[in-house]
Amino acid sequence: MAAIEKALAHNERHENRVRGASTLSQQTAKNLFLWDGRSWVRKGLEAGLTLGMETVWSKKRILTVYLNIAEFGDGVFGVEAAAQRYFNKPASRLSMSEAALLAAVLPNPIRFKANAPSGYVRSRQAWIMRQMRQLGGEGFMQRNKLM
Repeated sequence: MAAIEKALAHNERHENRVRGASTLSQQTAKNLFLWDGRSWVRKGLEAGLTLGMETVWSKKRILTVYLNIAEFGDGVFGVEAAAQRYFNKPASRLSMSEAALLAAVLPNPIRFKANAPSGYVRSRQAWIMRQMRQLGGEGFMQRNKLM
């Protein structure tokens, strides 16, 4: 709810720059079942689909689906395609730094480029890597079959 409140406050202050507040589950439902764009109809459908999806899928399954359908650049869909395009290797062989760079361009890979990261993307990458290290780094990723 805090993200939604922040987005609403931002949107009131900056009418021409709309900020979203969708959860990962909502983004997955939108990317999997709905069209791009902003409308109350789409948002309502997204809410219902998200509720249904969270009822039948685990959070890990939702994350897996999201990573397999998320856009990582112009015509690059899914983390496997992104790993191949930007690093010439399968996603399972990405380093922490490479995985963090791909994560840093989400949710707007058209504006934020993995192949030409801005200072902002690099700072997000560094923040993501700090979070990964706090969780136990590559050892955590391997123990939980995330790498």
